[in-house]
Amino acid sequence: MASNNQGNQGNQSSSGKSNRGFASMDPQRQREIASEGGRAAHEKGTAHEFTSEEAREAGRKGGQARSQSNRSKNNAGSSSHGGTSGGNS
Repeated sequence: MASNNQGNQGNQSSSGKSNRGFASMDPQRQREIASEGGRAAHEKGTAHEFTSEEAREAGRKGGQARSQSNRSKNNAGSSSHGGTSGGNS
C-alpha cells in the first residue's frame, strides 16, 4: 500500500496541500458552483429559507458559541504563560 501514498505525492504542492478538490479551487469558481446548487435547491423547492426569528436565533447561538470558545482559549493561554504579556506591549 505504500505505493498508493507515493502516487498521491504528485498532486501536492510544496506546501504539502493537495491540488485537488473544492477547497483548492479558485474562490470565484467555488462561488459559482455553490450558487448553482442554491438555485437548483430553490427551483426544486427543497431550499430552507430562514424567517427573521430563525435567523436571529441562529446568530445568537453562534455568538454565544464564539464567545465561550474565546473565553476558554484565553483562560488556557493565561494559565500557561503565568498571566504575563509576551513582551509585545
